[in-house]
Amino acid sequence: MTKTILRLDASARRENSVTRELSGAITERLGADRVIHRDLAQTPLPQLDEAWVGANFTPADQRDDAQKAALALSDSLIEELRAADVIVIGVPIYNFGAPAALKAWVDLVARAGVTFRYTDEGPKGLLDGKRAILAVASGGVGAGSEVDFASNYMRHVLGFIGVTDVDIVAADRMALDPEGTLNAARQQVADLAA
Repeated sequence: MTKTILRLDASARRENSVTRELSGAITERLGADRVIHRDLAQTPLPQLDEAWVGANFTPADQRDDAQKAALALSDSLIEELRAADVIVIGVPIYNFGAPAALKAWVDLVARAGVTFRYTDEGPKGLLDGKRAILAVASGGVGAGSEVDFASNYMRHVLGFIGVTDVDIVAADRMALDPEGTLNAARQQVADLAA
């Protein structure tokens, strides 16, 4: 059994959401002592602003109280990532890309010196040893295709912060064959190694 799962949902749909169904099924399939669930659509995260960027680029030991406060949510989100053994992310594909709610999360957790660092050989992720599973749904965009700017982006971002063990459960092409597509995705969940 997995110790801790971080489950992120980003679908604007509360009901009849394929990614929510799949992220829940994946979480249940893996089992965990602890599940941290963050609904990025129900409780949206703020967009980056000038105060956040200024605080982020100020050395930690030189930040004033306002700058520390500006980064507090980001610090909390990163602690959730650090605590997780497995990250399960519901990734609906909206207009070929990830929802803005998920992009806001990425912006808050991808921080130089905290979740990645620059080296002479290029960026190095600092969150090694974690597994991620993306529950991807789309109307007609094939997961992993050249026009899928959601799951490919998420795989890249996760690798950038050090999470390179990434699986995809795909319910793509829901507009073409909803029943067959969803059944195939449910089978992918059942086949996941716990």
